[in-house]
Order: sequence, then C-alpha cells, then structure tokens
Amino acid sequence: MSETRNLDLFPPGGVPENGEDTGRGDPTAESAQLEVWTPSQLNRALRLMLESSFGSIWVTGEVTNFKRARSGHCYFTLRDDEAQVRCVMFRADAAALPTDPDEGMTVRALGSVTVYEARGDCQLVVRTLEGEGAEGLWRLAFEKLRARLESEGLLAHERKRAIPEFPSCVGVATSPTGAAIRDILSVIGRRAPWVRVIVSATRVQGEGAALEVAEAIRSLGASGLVDVVIAARGGGSVEDLWAFNEEPVARAIVECAVPVISAVGHEVDVTIADLVADLRAPTPSAGAEAAVPDSEAITAILDAAAARLARGLRGAVRGRRASLEGQRGRLARALPSLVTTRRDALRALSERKLRAVQRTLEARRARLRVAAGTMTALSPLATLHRGYAVPLGTGGRVLRRMGDFPDGLEFSLRVVDGHVECRASGSASIDEAGA
Repeated sequence: MSETRNLDLFPPGGVPENGEDTGRGDPTAESAQLEVWTPSQLNRALRLMLESSFGSIWVTGEVTNFKRARSGHCYFTLRDDEAQVRCVMFRADAAALPTDPDEGMTVRALGSVTVYEARGDCQLVVRTLEGEGAEGLWRLAFEKLRARLESEGLLAHERKRAIPEFPSCVGVATSPTGAAIRDILSVIGRRAPWVRVIVSATRVQGEGAALEVAEAIRSLGASGLVDVVIAARGGGSVEDLWAFNEEPVARAIVECAVPVISAVGHEVDVTIADLVADLRAPTPSAGAEAAVPDSEAITAILDAAAARLARGLRGAVRGRRASLEGQRGRLARALPSLVTTRRDALRALSERKLRAVQRTLEARRARLRVAAGTMTALSPLATLHRGYAVPLGTGGRVLRRMGDFPDGLEFSLRVVDGHVECRASGSASIDEAGA
C-alpha cells in the first residue's frame, strides 16, 4: 500500500469492548465513513501488527504432523491440551537439526509469530527447535543411528581390530590448528620420536564437517603409508562434537583399511565414532598414547626378550649337545658291525666284478682269434704260401697286366720268404701261351 493506514482495528466511536451499541451517532452514516479492506490488506496488516507486537518467543508443546519438504523447509504443528499453532522452519535453520522429532515428542521452539498472508493463517517461524531436556533431539538422533549401526553388527566387539604394537607411521584426521593435533604430536614425540605422523587436515565442526572427516579417514586408510589412524578433536558442546555422531564418519571408520582410534572430546563425551572405532580413547592425548608404545616400555620389552633369548639359546645348545652325544654313542656301537657288513659287501662286489671282467676278456680273446684267422685267410701272404709270387714295380706297385712289363723292365718278385730281382725279356698273352 502506498499510503499509511491506521492499523487500530477499534478506532474511537467504533464498537466498544462489550460489543454493545451505545447509541452514539448514526450507524449508517458512521459505516459510510469506514474504510473498506481487501483480504490481502487485512492479512498484511495483521502480519505487521503481530510481528511488531511480538519479538522472539519460546513456545513449548507436542510435535505433530512433522514433514520435511523437498525444498528442505519443515512444516509441523505444536499443540497442547487445548490449542495448536502451525509452525514452519526454513531450510537454513532446518539443516541444523540433528534429526526430525518423533510424533508426539515434547519440544520447545524459538521463533517469531507471523501471518501467512495467502491463507490468513497465524504461524510460528521457528529458528531453533530443541527436544525436551538439554539434549533431546541430539540424543534422539544419537540413539537412532546407534540402533541402526548396532543392528548391522558394526558395534560388535568381535569386529574390532587390534591396534598394532609398533607402528612406523600414524595417520591423524583432525583440524591442523586445534589443540588436539598439538597434544598428539607432543605425546608421540615424547613416547616414540621415531614414528612418522601424517596429518589429513579437516574441519571438525560445522555444516559439512562430517563429510570432510570421513574423507580424511578414507584417504589415510587408502594411502598405504599408515599403520593406524587417529580421528581426533578437543572437547566442546554436543553441537561442536556432532560431526563425529554422523553416519558418514561411522561408515568411513568401519571401512578404513587400517585400525582406527577415536579420540574425541573429553572422557565423559561418547560419540558414535567412539562406538564403531577399533579403540576408543577418552582424549586426543590418550589416543596418541594408545597408538604408539613408550620408549621405556620398549626398552623393558627388549631387555626381557634378550634374557629369554639367552635362556632359549642355552637350552637349545644343551639339547643339541645331548642329542649329539646320544648319536655318537649309537654310532660307536653300530660302527663295527656296519664296517664288517660294508666290507663283506665290498668283497662280494669286487669278486663279482673280477669274474665279470674275466668273462669279458675271454669273450674278447675268442673274438680276436676268430678275427685273426679270418685275416690270415684273406692275407696275401697266405696266397704266397700256396706257391704264388707277386711282381712289384717301383715303389712297391703291384704289376698285374702285360702292359706293366715292358721289355727290359726291372722288377721285384715277392715270394714267401723274400724278393727275387727280375728283368722282363718278353711277354705273351694267355691265349698265345696256351697255344
């Protein structure tokens, strides 16, 4: 409206509080002077009047018909035994709710009274919604998630993994600027200065912090560099610690490739992360102590191990000596008969070998005699013994044909017992000689 209107619904001369007509003035004339309002003008006037009359107020009652729209806004009703008021909680404020309240749950709402002009409904615009008691909705959200995880067996002790006794590298998922990381580094530096520490920096409170913490835990577990992960933050209110009560962090701890220590808040604070972690430490410092051994404890362990090793070696030497003595005695008793048996076996073997060699030699002599006889029979000397002679020319060449004997050729005639020097004086063919 461009002009300023009088928002007094009961101006002087109007209807008195008791609703009775005083008879003053002409009602017809008076009504002709009244301004005519449209519904939108009236509802807007009512809204402005209510918003100017009420500041922020707390309203308590039972929740009914709680609904979260796709837009993220929440709509519900607060009621008591005699009345009810409609409520709306816009997306930005509703995002801070740890969970939706159950039907019939007693809550208290902080907000401002207004009128929804389109319908003329009086409603409460809620900025803060709390359950009955200091931790009503937070406790409800905690118990809902705890029950769901427990039904999946994720809180079972049997699922928990042992923390390695002597880690070489520890991963820490926490804020890089908080007191928790300073306490952890101080404890590890004092107890086990040889241990490496890898910090995956993350926010540990506020909207979206749970997703960052979950990603930090996953990245450390998947790095292959760390032996154990500490998820840590210092103390604070329920709202401050709430990131460690959200499902993404719980799932990341369960799925982490290495054991996880939850070191969140103070000793009295218990989070969902504590329940699903492989080990719950009451403080970040205690988490660091649980992750690495104390150097003095390691020294004591090594001293004890050295003593046990010395005793074990002495026992092993005594046992081996006794075993060797027993074996030597048994060998001394068994050696004479063993030597005799082996000597007899060797003698028998030698005799068998000798007989075999003799048989082999005899067989070879027989074959040699047969071969010698055959060679003798085939030898040219045997032919000479039968009365034949062999003419030999220069260089011992055998002369076989008439052409080898030209007139005057000097040659040697080989007979059985020597050589006869001859000279060719003529030749005749076999046919001519026969003739």
